[in-house]
Amino acid sequence: MPCRLHEGCPDAVEEWHAGHMGCGELLVELRRRLKQMPSRMLKLVALDPGAALDLPAWCRLTGNELQRHDPESGTFWIKSKNEWD
Repeated sequence: MPCRLHEGCPDAVEEWHAGHMGCGELLVELRRRLKQMPSRMLKLVALDPGAALDLPAWCRLTGNELQRHDPESGTFWIKSKNEWD
C-alpha cells in the first residue's frame, strides 16, 4: 500500500490488519504483538474511528514510537520499544 501522505514510509517487519476492532481489544492485542518484536516496525491497519486518536496517545504513554500515520487508509507504522517489562 503506497504511503500517500508521507514520504519514505518505513519498512515494516510485520503487518497486521485489525479491521474495525474496537480500541480496547485493539490496544491489548497491539501490546501483545509489539512485545514479541522489540525494536522492530509493525504496519497496522486499524479502521475503527477512534484509532486515529487512541493509537498516538497509547504510543506516547507506553514509549512505543508512532513513525507514520496515513489517515486516508487507516494505516499506522509503529516501532516497538526496545525493552518491555
